[in-house]
Amino acid sequence: MSNSASRRDPAPEPTPTSAPGSVQSVDRAVTILEIIARTGLAGVTEIAKELGVHKSTASRIVSTLEARGLVEQDQLRGKYRLGLGILRLAGATTARLDIVQEARPITKMLAEETGETINIAVLSDGAALYLDQASGTSSVQSHNWVGQRIPLHATSNGKVLLSGLSEAGIRSVLGTRLQSYTPQTVTSLPRLMTEIAEVVERGSSVVIDELEVGLTAVSAPVRNAHGDVIASISASGPSFRFTDKEVESARTMLVRAAADISSRLGWREH
Repeated sequence: MSNSASRRDPAPEPTPTSAPGSVQSVDRAVTILEIIARTGLAGVTEIAKELGVHKSTASRIVSTLEARGLVEQDQLRGKYRLGLGILRLAGATTARLDIVQEARPITKMLAEETGETINIAVLSDGAALYLDQASGTSSVQSHNWVGQRIPLHATSNGKVLLSGLSEAGIRSVLGTRLQSYTPQTVTSLPRLMTEIAEVVERGSSVVIDELEVGLTAVSAPVRNAHGDVIASISASGPSFRFTDKEVESARTMLVRAAADISSRLGWREH
């Protein structure tokens, strides 16, 4: 028998069942985190066995997780536990839940007082992500924005969120091209920078017909204990009903409400 006939290719690694369309390495990394979370401490050998992969494969993934601070090695036992990076990620989620929890009674009260839709939004992946909404009492309602991401440059919430960034941060988030949604959308970056500076000075933002023709919104910033803008609270409604007088009244209430929510989150105005 020839040497080539006697050589055998290594058997392929067995793989755990993955969700359709998942990236295998990502799926394995998440599974490793789940294993360590369940056991408290886990070694590479037992991780590899549970994953159904070679030890070298498990070791590479664990090393990557360790480099990102998501796991750390117990020096005495040589096993791995969850790292402080997990707390950082969890803290970001907890902070958002805190915002919703502290804001909800205030947003409901504002919706009743203004008759308009009240939203809470945060900065997420270059857009404004709507976390919570309280519907107003008026007959014509805005659609449900919760879970949706909308453009920063064409919304009052977005401009408030941008007001918490440096000029370099704003340029990095927005890029060089600002999409037009209506004839009123601001597509000039210098002009947008001027408007954001005015938001910082006024402590609020009013946008009329920039995202949708016929939609008006006014927003104010919510701050954390350090004074950073971490969210925006807005009132929005049809432009024909949300007139200058109503907008100014809502603006006053929103600024006060935003300060109240910020205070609940630990911010103290000096």
